[in-house]
Amino acid sequence: MKNFLDDDFLLESKTAQKLYHDFAKSMPIIDYHCHLPPDEIAADKQFANITRIWLNGDHYKWRAMRANGVQEKYITGDAGDWEKFEKWAATVPYTLRNPLYHWTHLELRRYFDIKEILSQATARKIYDECSEKLQSPEYSVRSLLKKFKVEVVGTTDDPLDSLEHHQKLKQDGFEVKVLPSFRPDRAMNPDNPDALNAYIDQLENVVSTDITDYDAYLSALKARHDYFAASGSKLSDHGLDHIYAVDYTENEVKAIFKKIRAKEAVSTDENLKFRSALLYQFALWDHEKGWVQQYHLGALRNNNTRGLATLGPDTGWDSIGDFNHGKALSRFLDRLDTDNCLAKTIIYNSNPVNNDLFAAMTGNFNDGSVAGKIQFGSGWWFMDQKHGMIDQLNSLSNIGLLSRMVGMLTDSRSFLSFPRHEYFRRIVCNLLATDIENGELPNDIEWTGKIVQDICYNNAREYFGFYE
Repeated sequence: MKNFLDDDFLLESKTAQKLYHDFAKSMPIIDYHCHLPPDEIAADKQFANITRIWLNGDHYKWRAMRANGVQEKYITGDAGDWEKFEKWAATVPYTLRNPLYHWTHLELRRYFDIKEILSQATARKIYDECSEKLQSPEYSVRSLLKKFKVEVVGTTDDPLDSLEHHQKLKQDGFEVKVLPSFRPDRAMNPDNPDALNAYIDQLENVVSTDITDYDAYLSALKARHDYFAASGSKLSDHGLDHIYAVDYTENEVKAIFKKIRAKEAVSTDENLKFRSALLYQFALWDHEKGWVQQYHLGALRNNNTRGLATLGPDTGWDSIGDFNHGKALSRFLDRLDTDNCLAKTIIYNSNPVNNDLFAAMTGNFNDGSVAGKIQFGSGWWFMDQKHGMIDQLNSLSNIGLLSRMVGMLTDSRSFLSFPRHEYFRRIVCNLLATDIENGELPNDIEWTGKIVQDICYNNAREYFGFYE
C-alpha cells in the first residue's frame, strides 16, 4: 500500500516516476490564464490568515461546504475567519474522491510543509501554523509566485480596466511577467439593455468620446484593445455558453445598437446577431496583433436564482451545460480562416461528452503555419480534476497531437493554486508511462521526457510570445 501524497503520488510505475522527477518536476510555470487580482500582486499583499488567502472567493470550496450542510454564514457570511476555517476543516474529510481533497492537502504540504490531514480535530493547529507563516516576507504574494517558479501570470481583465497595477509591476521590475488579457464579454451582452447602456456610458468616460452609434462603439472598444496591447497583453479571453456565429449585416447590427442605446429590449434573433458581430470583430483585432484568443465554452451559469440575487455571480451557482457546439464553432472558425484572419486559438470544453468534438474541431483549422495553432485547452472548471484531465488528454491524443499541447493553467483566484500544475504534470507522466509499460510506446525515456517538458513549459513559451 502506498502512502497518501508521497513523492510518487499518482505515479504508478518506475517509468512514471522517472518522467516526473527527472523531467517535469523542475520545469517553470507559465500560468497563462487565471483570475488572480493584479492589485494584490502590485501591493505585494500579505494575508492576515489562512482563511483570507484560501477560502475567500473560492467557490469550489463554497459548493462543497453547502453540500455538507454548512450555513452560508460560515461560507460567505459574517462569521469570523477562524469560524469559517473550522467549518471548512470539518468539511474536508467528507470530500473524499473530490479533487478538493487532493488540492487541499497538496497546498498544505507545498506551501506550509504541513503533512497532517485537515479535519476538525487538526483545524486549530493548522490554522495557527499557517496564519503565523503567512506573516513572514516569504509568504507575500510576490514571494509565493517566485517560490513556485512562476514566470508568467495571465490575468483576466475587462476592457474598462485601467491596467495600472500591471503597469506598476512592470515599473517595479518584478521578475514575474503579470500580463493582462482582454475579456470583453460584458460589452457584447444585450440581455439587459440597462446594464449594457451603463457599461457603454462607462466606456465613454474611459475613452473620452461620445458613443452614439455602432461605429463609435467599435472605435472605442478598439482603442481599449490597442491600450491592452500597449500594456503587454498577448491574449484575449471569452467565457461563453457557446460560440455565436449567426449571419448578420452591418446595417442590422447598427440598428440593433440604436435599440440598445434607446433602452429597448432586443429580440432573441437580434441578440444573437449583435453578439456574433462583436465576437467576429474582436477576433479580427486579435489576429491583427498576433494575439492568442481563448474561448471557454459550455458552462451553464447562474442556475440558482435565489443564490444569485443574494450573492451575485461567480459564487458557486454554475454548472456543466449541454449546448450544441459543433456547427457554430465550425462557422466561426471557418469564416476567420477563409478571410485569412484566424489567430492562434484555444478552445476549452466544460462537458466531457464534447471532448472528441472539440479535439476534432481543432484539427480542421491547423494550417501548418504554427505548431499547434488551434489548441484543445486543458480540462476546464468541472473537468480540471484527475478523470477530467485524463479524458481531455485521451481525446487530444487520439484525435490531435498531445505533444503540441500548451499545458496546464490554474484558472484560479487563489495564490495557493499552483500545485494544480504539479497535479497535471504527474497525470501526464503517468499516462505516457503506462503506454511505455504496456509496450504501446517505445521505452525511449529521453524523447518522451522531452515531450513531457514541452507540454509542461516549452510549448507555451514558444506559442504565446511572452518573451518577445
